Amino acid sequence: MLFSQIKGLEETKASLIASVKNRHVAHAQLFAGPEGSGSLAMALAYATYINCEEKGETDSCGTCASCNKFNKLIHPDLHFVFPVSTTKSVSKDASSALFMKEWRNFIAENPYGGLIEWGNFIGAENKQLNISVDESRNIIKTVTMKSFEAEYKIMVIWLPEQMNSSSANAILKVLEEPPVKTIFLLVTQNPDKIITTVLSRTQRVKIRPFTDEEVTKFLMEDKHLDEKKARQVAYLADGNLNEGLRLLQQAEEDNHQMFREWMRLCYKKVNILELVDWSEAFQKLGREGQKNLFQYGLNILRETLICRLNSKELLRLNEEDLKFVDGFSKALNEVKIENISKSLNEAYYHIERNANAKIVFLDLSLQISGMMKS
Repeated sequence: MLFSQIKGLEETKASLIASVKNRHVAHAQLFAGPEGSGSLAMALAYATYINCEEKGETDSCGTCASCNKFNKLIHPDLHFVFPVSTTKSVSKDASSALFMKEWRNFIAENPYGGLIEWGNFIGAENKQLNISVDESRNIIKTVTMKSFEAEYKIMVIWLPEQMNSSSANAILKVLEEPPVKTIFLLVTQNPDKIITTVLSRTQRVKIRPFTDEEVTKFLMEDKHLDEKKARQVAYLADGNLNEGLRLLQQAEEDNHQMFREWMRLCYKKVNILELVDWSEAFQKLGREGQKNLFQYGLNILRETLICRLNSKELLRLNEEDLKFVDGFSKALNEVKIENISKSLNEAYYHIERNANAKIVFLDLSLQISGMMKS
């Protein structure tokens, strides 16, 4: 991964590059950013730059032997630990080492993915992924070995919040006093879930969410979307590039049409047969499509609240959505918007955990209908 492959976050890139040039590279760093931020991508670009044999002023050369191996995630001095679980292919003693091929493919497809995407990728959709105490022992064993060819050994721990207290405590000593020229890069989406003794031993690198312009640029340049479509997706993604990529799987116009008709159905007198038909259509969307519809709805409700508060200059919508939100805001008050949002979030949670989609949608529709008429 090169810094140039990450759209935006220029201030973070400059800070990291300066730390290498000034030889102020902390031995344990925590790249902290919300899901869909550039935290993992930035850590990988930083690792590449640290060991690049022909460093440029603003990026790695991308062509030396070290860069080639780092970009393919096959450098012998680049090590990874990440949450895993047993799957059909790994029935026991799951460890990061057994999933390295999948990990490389996952990063190649989407370095902005989260825990759910990773679990789906390895076939562990309904299982709890974690970093075990045995994995922590492997970390210690790995970093105590001599470097093969690079100046620095680099250990990337993705989502250390998935460590329990035993596995986290097992690496405290090596985090505080690692072997010479060993660097730990911890990448987290929820730093508040990491035990304080680990946090205190790391230097935090805060990764902000992407701006709408940065997401738009990524979608136009990397996914070849036209500008109008890219901006629509960027507004809905709200700085979460992973969410932006999810939204691409289903046309945003379809979400707009379905959500608008669904809300009109909930607003009028309840017709159970119609709602049952809609729940059938909802089930056919598939889980990602269902989640996308709910996420779209949550974004529209947020914009509706802004409209209600007479802050239209803050709205981030295209003309068609703006027209709908303006009318929607007249049918709802702030309390109703909050309650519907809570119900949508709960339904999203249940869909993520493979609840029956038809039942979830029908129940949610009845809830929303009741809230609208209250």
